[in-house]
Amino acid sequence: MGTGAAFFTVPTSSGVFSLRRANQADLPHVVRLLAEDQLGASRETPDDLAPYQAAFKAIDNDPAHLLIVGVLRGDIVATFQLTFLPSLSRRGAWRAQIEAVRVSSALRSQGIGQLMMQWAIECSRQRGCSLVQLTTDKSRGAAHQFYKRLGFTATHEGMKLTL
Repeated sequence: MGTGAAFFTVPTSSGVFSLRRANQADLPHVVRLLAEDQLGASRETPDDLAPYQAAFKAIDNDPAHLLIVGVLRGDIVATFQLTFLPSLSRRGAWRAQIEAVRVSSALRSQGIGQLMMQWAIECSRQRGCSLVQLTTDKSRGAAHQFYKRLGFTATHEGMKLTL
């Protein structure tokens, strides 16, 4: 696992938790977290990293995107992607999009997700965003409650078209 400069470090009851930008060596761990998820189990293929490597390169090369990993005791235990989007609406406001939030199943409900989202919100504020948005699958009732506790409101109905 790579070691980049931590954006955020905090002691927790489980050890020191930090957030940093993901690097190429982290990719198998990030994909494992995506596949560990109930929805990812049927759509992710951790045994074939080729498509993920191409996507990682595109994300890593674009300053509007941050792929973040959460590290605890030297292990990657969480991840999310933060994207900064310009917009003409809201008087030309910037917005942040949070995607692919995952915390290792062994560490859920221990505050790791809250630490990540608080950092993402503050990072978005510092980048000049006036809105943070995310989507979460309708089947994820616990995630909906988690985001509501953080102050998110379900103001829109999201739609997707698989191509």
